[in-house]
Amino acid sequence: MVIKTNVSALTASRNLLETNKSLSSSLARLSSGSKLVNPADNAGGFAVSMRLDAQLSRIAAAEDNVGNALSFSQTQDGYLKKVAKALDRLGELAMLSLDETKSSTDRQLYNTEFVNLQQFVTAASERDFNGVSMFAGNGINVTIDSEASTFNYTACNLTSTTFTNATSGVDITTTGNATTALTRVKDALTELASQRAKVGANQSALSMYHEQLGTLKDNLTAANSRIKDVDVAQESTTYAKFNILAQAGTAMLSQANSSSQGVLRLLG
Repeated sequence: MVIKTNVSALTASRNLLETNKSLSSSLARLSSGSKLVNPADNAGGFAVSMRLDAQLSRIAAAEDNVGNALSFSQTQDGYLKKVAKALDRLGELAMLSLDETKSSTDRQLYNTEFVNLQQFVTAASERDFNGVSMFAGNGINVTIDSEASTFNYTACNLTSTTFTNATSGVDITTTGNATTALTRVKDALTELASQRAKVGANQSALSMYHEQLGTLKDNLTAANSRIKDVDVAQESTTYAKFNILAQAGTAMLSQANSSSQGVLRLLG
């Protein structure tokens, strides 16, 4: 029996140290909710999780971009609905002015409303969305994914000759002028129908991209969760195990430290 080197106590101390280390790691996972408290826990998983976190952030930004483009498109269509209503009324006024039973005074009164509506259509063509012109015929590129791919948003143009012919240089003060105005308004309505169809096609595509981004974000979030999120039930069991081992280790270390006291009886 030796008293200078207590091998049993050294072994118990080393085991207790390792148990306490494991206990601390388990406690850190439970308190943080993550299996990856530091890169050493799972170096490969840590790198993958970092890339997924970055991609998810970019996807969220792309969702915002697509959502803003949808708002842009919906605002466009809101104006186009009112322009369509104005053009309908312009056509109606032109038809009323073609009535031979109307006097020049009547036509002049119709023309007053006609001019006001022309100005309304012209003003609508100059509207913008957050400083971006909606009807100048300029297309925009909408970022639709985390890799900066773009969707070419088809332009809407209310400044073309077809529209300016219907909103300037024509009146309905005479039957001849009303005939010309009616033809131009009908052409503008035909063109407007085409413009609204383009806006509708843009909205349909953007809605699909928005839904796709939402689904992708859900799937990537689930994949990232499997890598880094702690299984609380499993980790609680692990924590309980190491907690018991730590208590047992402490007791055994105390026992090992006291075992050398038996030498005193030999010396007595």
